[in-house]
Amino acid sequence: MNETLERWQSRRAFILAVTGAAVGLGNIWRFPYMTGENGGAAFLLLYVVFVALLGLPMMMAEIMIGRAGRRSPMQALAFLADEAGVSPLWRWLGLFGAMTTFFILSFYSVVSGWSIEYLVGAVNGDFVGRSAPQIGSGFEAFLLDPLRMTFNHTLFMLLTMSVVAAGINSGLEKLNNVMMPLLYLILLVLGGYAVTTAGFGEAMHWLFTPDLAAIDLTVVLNAMGHAFFTLAVGACALMAYGAYMPDDQSLPRAVFAVALLDIAVALLSGIAIFSVVFSHGLDPTEGPGLMFVTLPVAFSGLPGGQLWLGAFFLLLLVATWTSSINLAEPMVAMLVGRGWRRGRAATLIGALVWLVGLLSVLSFSSLKDVHWFVGMNFFALVTTVPPDIFLPIGGLLIAIFAVWRMPKEAAISALGVSPGRFVIWRTLVRYVSIPLTAIVLLSSLI
Repeated sequence: MNETLERWQSRRAFILAVTGAAVGLGNIWRFPYMTGENGGAAFLLLYVVFVALLGLPMMMAEIMIGRAGRRSPMQALAFLADEAGVSPLWRWLGLFGAMTTFFILSFYSVVSGWSIEYLVGAVNGDFVGRSAPQIGSGFEAFLLDPLRMTFNHTLFMLLTMSVVAAGINSGLEKLNNVMMPLLYLILLVLGGYAVTTAGFGEAMHWLFTPDLAAIDLTVVLNAMGHAFFTLAVGACALMAYGAYMPDDQSLPRAVFAVALLDIAVALLSGIAIFSVVFSHGLDPTEGPGLMFVTLPVAFSGLPGGQLWLGAFFLLLLVATWTSSINLAEPMVAMLVGRGWRRGRAATLIGALVWLVGLLSVLSFSSLKDVHWFVGMNFFALVTTVPPDIFLPIGGLLIAIFAVWRMPKEAAISALGVSPGRFVIWRTLVRYVSIPLTAIVLLSSLI
């Protein structure tokens, strides 16, 4: 139960770390196809609104608990619950969060392995001159090959756990200091390339000219859910990062900076993707296949397309790598808090996640027709229940603890705001963010 002595070495390091945690498949893969399926600019407008009303306050609540407890999530919750004189059962929220990140990382690693496969393919010129059906059939053949899938899954897990094993300053911080600037550099280069394409104007109009008539209940619920998902809240992972936050850093300013950087990644990705899609006359509402089928076709028909496609999948790999580290850290921190050596804890967690990830690998081949729950194979189950149901449940419980159970003095100190601003934040969480999160959960269940 001792307080952790590890700290991010600078305010910038904390912002980069949390941004790295938030930026991932949600921004570069999920946001473009969600935008495509939900009317373009109308979805984008709602997404930004819900980031402000839902994502930011909930992110502050989760980081605040970690900063006040200065321990791993499970231990921080137990410590703060004891200080407040409330039920010690709150500590199990930390274990629930670890279970959520465990299952999410198990499929996240498999999907991130796809970016490795496509990066190598783009560099080798495998997509040049190939039609959409050819690229689609090639993707299906890859999914049906458990050896190639397992190799990429294994490689990605090794990349992830080697950084986590190195520790906060020598591992996570050093990686983020290099990879996050690289990510934004690649995005800016791709954005500059998008300006030169024939579809840039059409993409900008589609992304930034809202058609309010396109907004219906489905669009609202999807924007709300994506705003919650994209900031990585609800799994106690940000709580672990908050435990290492510098004492003199403003939490609200840091979280606001993270939200701006997170939205910037989504916007720049959307501009780059849809400029290429419109230049080739393809459908922006393609759905999840937009990333792995539509884009290779679009890039292959443009000058220098092989190089730009390789840059795009390098961007995807960097983003998923930094996010996967965020998913692994709270699980490792929980064991370190119980006296385990970090390297040993990272090895155990990595091995267990890798083993469970094999079930996702095989869900496209030998286990494709094995249904675990309501007609879903393992990959469908693990990509649905943990992110769509467990995360909102975790977010609700974290927010309830932060605004109704946590000691008020500890909360004000951890937030680093005046009592008056604390009351405003607490009111926003209680009467806006928590009801919106409940709606996200109910819509997922329905």
